[in-house]
Amino acid sequence: MTAETRPPRTSHLATLAVDIAVTKLDGLAVVALSTDSPVRDAGTSRPYIRLTADTWAEIDIPKFGEPPPLSIDVYSATSIDDARRQALLLATELHTEAGWIATPMFAV
Repeated sequence: MTAETRPPRTSHLATLAVDIAVTKLDGLAVVALSTDSPVRDAGTSRPYIRLTADTWAEIDIPKFGEPPPLSIDVYSATSIDDARRQALLLATELHTEAGWIATPMFAV
């Protein structure tokens, strides 16, 4: 998978929840800065941030009028275990770099 190719969605998914009210753009910016990786496909309906060659993160924000949490979906092209591992690493980076507490929505 090349960096220029939009990764296809996969069932290998691990979600983090962050109890914070931010826009999708602000959420993407924080994840990008925390991981030192650029936002790809910015300005499209599905921007993402590459975490490794085989994993990437996408952000889902609550619809208008819904309370937080912000959801960060970490996808892996290889396995659910890889998605979970990268999600936990991302949670640590978000806490270290931005002070965000990202709760895994999967068994740890």
